[in-house]
Amino acid sequence: MSPEALNSLFFLCIGFALAGALTSGFQAIVQRPAGFGLLQEGVAPSTFAAVPFLVFAAPFIIMRNTLRGVQVESRRFEFVMMATVLAGFWSLMSGTFFVMTLRAVGVLA
Repeated sequence: MSPEALNSLFFLCIGFALAGALTSGFQAIVQRPAGFGLLQEGVAPSTFAAVPFLVFAAPFIIMRNTLRGVQVESRRFEFVMMATVLAGFWSLMSGTFFVMTLRAVGVLA
């Protein structure tokens, strides 16, 4: 495995871990699961605060909703595969941004 591929896999895992931690923390504090419905609460400061949260928590929410949809609605394989690829790419990008931010701050070498 090339170093670039290993690095991308690391960023992908960091992105999914960050998304899961944010979503679990939100659910522990608010006592309800996080979802994209946070954006439908009208024009309020909480709606604007939900945008950065959802940017990093979206891969977990997408996969959770997809897996629930498979169990409840018997969704087709193509839909599940498309959602998995989307969540994986999103996770890769958010993980890359998170690690780059940690490097810029000086937390990582």
